[in-house]
This record gives sequence, C-alpha cells and structure tokens, in this order.
Amino acid sequence: MKIVDEPRRRAGQSKSETTRERILDAAAFVLARKGYAGARLDDIARVADMKAGSLYYHFSSREALVAEVMAVGVNQTFETVTARLAALPEAAGAESRMRTALETHLLCLIELNDYARANSKLNGQVPSSIQSQHNANEAKYGKLWRKLFRDGETDGTFRSDMSLSAIRMFVLGAMAWAIEWYKPENGSAEVLARDFATFVLDGLRKRS
Repeated sequence: MKIVDEPRRRAGQSKSETTRERILDAAAFVLARKGYAGARLDDIARVADMKAGSLYYHFSSREALVAEVMAVGVNQTFETVTARLAALPEAAGAESRMRTALETHLLCLIELNDYARANSKLNGQVPSSIQSQHNANEAKYGKLWRKLFRDGETDGTFRSDMSLSAIRMFVLGAMAWAIEWYKPENGSAEVLARDFATFVLDGLRKRS
C-alpha cells in the first residue's frame, strides 16, 4: 500500500483545482527531465494536454509554476512525515519515531518521484527568488530531522560519540539518491524502506 495517497486529489475539488494539479504534475514531469533552462511551457502544456496559453489562467508566470512544483515536492513529504509521526502513540520513543520518519521519507521520495527528481535537478538552477523560497521550505523540514536526532541523543537512545549532525546529512543524502537508482523490479519499496531504517538505527543505537 502506498505511503502517500493520490497527491492532492480530494473529493469536492473544482474543475479549476483539478486542472491546476494536472499542470503541476506535468511541470514536475518535464522539469525533472529537462531542468530549469530546458523546460518550456509548450512542453508542460503538451504533457498536461492543454494549450500553453491556458497555463496562465492558473499560474501568473513560468517562475511561479516552477516555485510551486518545488514547494509541493518539499511540503508533501514534510506533511506526510509529520502526519505519520503524529499518529504514533504518545509514549513512542525516539527510535520508533526515527524509524517512522525514515521509512515514510524514503517512500515519499520514491512515490513522488517526479517532484523529488525535479527538486534535485532544479536546486541551484533557479533564480535567487525561487531558491530562497525553496531553502526556507527545506529549512522547516530540516528542523524536524534535527529534533529527531537530538531527542534520541538526549534520552540516551542514540550514540553520542559521533557527529549526529553529519550523520543526519549523510542519511538524508542517501535517501535523496534513491530516486536515481530505485526500480520497482528490483524489489518492494516498503521492504527497501524498512531495511534502510533498520540499517541506520543499528548504527545510531547506543551501545551497552
């Protein structure tokens, strides 16, 4: 079962909202493959099965569309991980919370592949105004991960003899790279996420 529901598809949406989401999906698809400089509005409109001029009914500019794709990529993952953590029992410890976050984050990256790929490709390519907005979104999500690592170290669950800040960056980087090599035919994404979380936690866990 997918960790992420059909993105942004809700009952009662207007035709305009549904069309806007179709444009975003098309833009993520094109941007993930062509990058910022190579992606044209004509390409996005073709994938969305509409005329290029119609895009402006939903987005004021190409830059606004790109910024929204990047925001969706970060925010969907952030919101999904946050919701999964909130659903844990109140007494859930640092290890349980970390496992949930690791598995959910990795599955989000795999299942929201075009958005994740687009973010990876666009990061550093886009104008400074879009990059600043993206950095702010990523910083909000990064704060959640810093807390997960810090809580585990504070309560004695995780080791304190190494730089958890550096380990956090290694772990997030490793998960980000999965969107480049993962193929469904190589095995279940759920099993991959579970095995990766176990691998990380085995290294983080404080030794007796």
